[in-house]
Amino acid sequence: MNDTARGTGATAPPSAAFCYRLRVRYAECDAQKVVFNARYGDYVDLATTEYLRALGFGKELIDGRLDYQLVKQTTEWKAPARFDDVLCASVSTLQFGNTSFVLAVEFRRRGEASLLARTETVYVMVTPALAKKPLPADFRAALERGAPDIIVSHAG
Repeated sequence: MNDTARGTGATAPPSAAFCYRLRVRYAECDAQKVVFNARYGDYVDLATTEYLRALGFGKELIDGRLDYQLVKQTTEWKAPARFDDVLCASVSTLQFGNTSFVLAVEFRRRGEASLLARTETVYVMVTPALAKKPLPADFRAALERGAPDIIVSHAG
């Protein structure tokens, strides 16, 4: 895990971060033939779900024992992704608090080092009535551990 998750403010490279691979579909591109900016939110959602499954919380996501809401998301674009590119969405935990956690997702073309986009998302753990609740201890430990070197591919 990087140092930011420990609260020091420094960041480490995502070299061993969890990677979710996806292939850009034609319908996800805009008139300039690049991935439409709003699609990155979809990609982050998919990558986050697979990251949490890799952390061992797939069943809890499905049955509702683990529920959270997005409260803030920012994306910086550096270069375009295009139709049929295979992207690696590297997911890592940046930090966590009592009820919230922050994930970073960095997008690169498979096999390339240059960054295409980076998204930071703040999530808050919630009850079924949508009230904030503390992060469960086992979930907090899993966020701290991360899922290094795990690759999930939906790229075909």
